[in-house]
Amino acid sequence: MGTRVSYPVEIKMKAIEMRLAGIPVNQVLEELNIRNYTQLKTWMKW
Repeated sequence: MGTRVSYPVEIKMKAIEMRLAGIPVNQVLEELNIRNYTQLKTWMKW
């Protein structure tokens, strides 16, 4: 198992803003160093 990563609120908000602006998921993950697509989906639900 991997180690847990805690992302700052600023990263979460930036990721959500990028997705709402129409930026592709892979680009968001790569630019913000987010490991897992599922994490981004969870933030979008919140």
